[in-house]
Amino acid sequence: MKEKTAISNRYEFVLLYDVENGNPNGDPDAGNLPRIDPETGCGLVTDVCMKRKVRNYIELSKAGEDSFEIYVKEAAVLNNLNKEAFLAHPDIELKENKPDKMEAKRKEDQQTLARWMCDKYYDIRAFGAVMTTGVNCGQVRGPVQFSFSKSIDPISPQEVTITRMAVTNEKDAEKERTMGRKSIVPYGLYRMEGFISAPLAAQTNFGQEDLEVLWSALINMFDHDRSASRGKMSAQKLIVFEHATPLGNAPAHKLFQSVNVARKNGIEIPRSFQDYEVTIGEVPGGVMIYEKL
Repeated sequence: MKEKTAISNRYEFVLLYDVENGNPNGDPDAGNLPRIDPETGCGLVTDVCMKRKVRNYIELSKAGEDSFEIYVKEAAVLNNLNKEAFLAHPDIELKENKPDKMEAKRKEDQQTLARWMCDKYYDIRAFGAVMTTGVNCGQVRGPVQFSFSKSIDPISPQEVTITRMAVTNEKDAEKERTMGRKSIVPYGLYRMEGFISAPLAAQTNFGQEDLEVLWSALINMFDHDRSASRGKMSAQKLIVFEHATPLGNAPAHKLFQSVNVARKNGIEIPRSFQDYEVTIGEVPGGVMIYEKL
């Protein structure tokens, strides 16, 4: 695996993305309706949903490259992946050696296993992972964290009736068609805020190349996540704050407050990103602002 040098600067970022006639993140406890804040009517998208899209994009874009494998993916058996770390270090002495229970005796060996997993899997290096499920490779706290996304304005979810010419069962063959429903948001502009810790990056060896891959994923992930249910989703703007020091030069919430997103004058019902105006205020010294998109 390639040698990496961990990033030495703290970062925060704001990602603005929108959805048109789609469901950005259905709630399985509410019939897969778009997630919504019941008090404000604003739409919500979970951090887990966004991390899934990042993982999927990196799995596509970095396929076959060392140290960019994805740990949490469809149909993955995590304990089997954990065992690979033990197989790569056959000299490690185990507390127990059973098919479903493996754990290193010495603390330094536990750290070796966790570091090996960080080096191999991008999403562990970035987001962290709990790898103590029987085959114990430790627990890693990742430097990259996302907030829940929230729409700038209240959304108006709609249920749309759809029809299908085919039927599922032979007993329904006499029917001309079957009916169904899908939920959509006519338009919503969402804001996600993120954090990248340099001290935690040093622990997982999250490096500059990893950071650039993350920016690329945030910008391009929607283009490889198309489905009929999600409609048209697009990344519209990525604003990055880079601190001059590992611990940072300003509170994150102050930097986020400098990014203001509001409807343009005269727009009552926004239906595109062009209906909004994004302004960035001044930030304290020691912080640089970049617009990646």
